[in-house]
Amino acid sequence: MIDTLFSGLIHGSVYAIAAVGMSLIFGVTNVANFAQGSLVAVGMMTAWWIGTSFGAALGWSAAVTLTVTLLVVILVTGILGFIMNAVVITPLEGRKPIAALLATIGVGQVLDNSLQLIFGTQTRQFPQILPTHNLQIAGLRFGTSDIVALIVTILLMAALWAFLTYGKTGQAIRATSQDPEAARQMGIPVKTIRHISFVIGAVLAGIAGIFVGLANGNINPTNGASIGMTAFVAATIGGLGSIPGAVLGGLALGIIEALGVSWLGDGAHDLITFGALLLILIFRPQGLFFSTKSGTGAVRSEPMTGTFLENARAIRLPRWANLVLAVLAVLLPFVSNNALAGAGTQVVIYALAAVGLTLISGSAGQTVLGMAGPFATGAYTSAILVTQYGWSFFAGFLAGGVVAAVTASILTFPVWKLSGHYVAIATIGVGAVTVAIIRLWEPVTHGSLGIQGIPFPSIFGQVLDTQQKMFLLDIVVLLVALWVVSRIQRAHLGHVFAAVGADQEAAEALGIRTNAYKALAYSIAGLFAGLAGALLAHQYTYIDPTIFTSTMSTLFLTIIVLGGMNSPLGAVLGSALLIGLPEVLRFASTWRGILYGVLLVVIILLRPQGLWSRTVNGKNVTGKNVTGKKAA
Repeated sequence: MIDTLFSGLIHGSVYAIAAVGMSLIFGVTNVANFAQGSLVAVGMMTAWWIGTSFGAALGWSAAVTLTVTLLVVILVTGILGFIMNAVVITPLEGRKPIAALLATIGVGQVLDNSLQLIFGTQTRQFPQILPTHNLQIAGLRFGTSDIVALIVTILLMAALWAFLTYGKTGQAIRATSQDPEAARQMGIPVKTIRHISFVIGAVLAGIAGIFVGLANGNINPTNGASIGMTAFVAATIGGLGSIPGAVLGGLALGIIEALGVSWLGDGAHDLITFGALLLILIFRPQGLFFSTKSGTGAVRSEPMTGTFLENARAIRLPRWANLVLAVLAVLLPFVSNNALAGAGTQVVIYALAAVGLTLISGSAGQTVLGMAGPFATGAYTSAILVTQYGWSFFAGFLAGGVVAAVTASILTFPVWKLSGHYVAIATIGVGAVTVAIIRLWEPVTHGSLGIQGIPFPSIFGQVLDTQQKMFLLDIVVLLVALWVVSRIQRAHLGHVFAAVGADQEAAEALGIRTNAYKALAYSIAGLFAGLAGALLAHQYTYIDPTIFTSTMSTLFLTIIVLGGMNSPLGAVLGSALLIGLPEVLRFASTWRGILYGVLLVVIILLRPQGLWSRTVNGKNVTGKNVTGKKAA
């Protein structure tokens, strides 16, 4: 037990370093920096490169290697943090915080995939800059690296506390965190302070990356997203924006994970981490260490809710044009070769999953970052019912959508009473917990081995065993989904969704139960994601938990941002560009990820309304009020 607690303390100290950087940035800029994990990965891979290329090759001592590694990591991550804020975040000042959050997701994708391009995707051993198992006390074996990690964490936190408490710049950071407008009026250079905060946060992430490598032993440049999510969970547990809370949250999460893994096995890691997140959100959403007296951890505004599309309207085509496009879409499989049809099935499946998001993340203004969960639920539900219980494809397909919607609704039901910011965080947990349950429920899902031998779709006795036939099925399902979502948007329900997204407080003043309508929109989105997952399962004929990652969730959101967050046809356009173009041109997956990230950032900066939307001055998203009448 003692060694488990000690291991949790070591890992928790690393989480704390990364979480403090995230909370510092959040407190000063109100930006939830989802690129923080990518910066951890940058620090980790930079340390690996220094240790293997110079430390081991030139025979440096441990002290010299560690010192040089720290200096290089600080320099590299500090520069990246400054560039991120100057090029991406600062131009978004004055827009809704959700814009900056989505931009950091794009930056994270660029960094993660750039690391894979530079270093490759293989797992490798981290150089032993410091001994890892050279000490023993009362049966507890540990290493110099563990002691150094704890000391560095303590020194960093003490130095940061002294800097924020007594330093002139630190006091300016605190003032900006509490009230940026008041700080600006007092002569504080708020823009400079934000640059400094981003640099410090990035440096802390890079330093955390060094100790992640030392603690884990084996590293992989693809681990940035998971590390970032863990740091985000730690910051949320402590209270977003609270630096002391981030430290305590990181330590608490490290110990919880260590105990949980020792009892349930390593496969339960994500279930423990994100299960803890959901419990915190349900019972104490502002964090375990939030202080109502000091305001520590208080959120100035909702950085994960609302929409930056108030003056945008989806482009509406006349009925005859929609009919022509539908006919052309149905005819497309008949003139496609195998390669084009195969790429087309991918485009349509991702578009189908993204179409539902236009209601919740577009119209209703609620960011959702965990749609891989409902997608996986639909895929596994249909696969299990058809392969193990003899259901027909059509029955399993429909059940996949329904079960995905119901499951997602049940898992998020307790948090809809909270504000949108915390609901957005909860969707991250729901997605991760869903996939973790699938991995652990081995008697039914076969765990990490996945499900094989899933039959091709069969309609009226006709087996759809060619790419063209499957492409045709996917298009028909997508057309139905587009019709349903478009009808919802034009109906009274759609106008209510739009009113909630445009101004939630005003909608509540009119007596609209905003969170109830967001929950309904989320259920509809889960339904379409589940149907898309079911189609994917029967067309892949094999699925396993590694398919349904946080990257997939991010991709769904990227698709609708690119096409237009409140535009169903925009979702199809976004999927065609993000999924179809790389498939047709056979881009390497790494370059594809970089393309996703760059496109997301560019669209948010230059055309936030998306490619299939237009700006409308002086009107809300729909141009209509809640009653469905034309706005004055």
